[in-house]
Amino acid sequence: MGDKRVHVVIRGWVQGVGFRASCARQAMGLGLTGWVRNQWDGSVEALFEGPAEAVDRMVAWCHRGPAAAEVTAVEVSDLGPGPQERSFRIR
Repeated sequence: MGDKRVHVVIRGWVQGVGFRASCARQAMGLGLTGWVRNQWDGSVEALFEGPAEAVDRMVAWCHRGPAAAEVTAVEVSDLGPGPQERSFRIR
C-alpha cells in the first residue's frame, strides 16, 4: 500500500490531558515517525509518516485520544512525499 504522510489538527479538550505523550506512545508503537505539539489556540497539531495502514490507524486514534480528552474535530491533510522525519518526537 506504500507510505503516507499527513498533517493533523485535533480540536477539543486536548491540552493538559496527556494527549501529546499518549499520541507519541501510540505513534511509536505503530512504527511511525513525525511529531506532535500544542498550538496557541488550544488544539494539538501532528505530523505522521509511515506505512499507510499505520498512519490511518493513528488518525483513527486521534478521533478518540486518551481517556481524559474530549475530541470535537480532527482535520487531516495529505502531504505527499517530503522530508522524512527520523523519529517521533514531542515538540
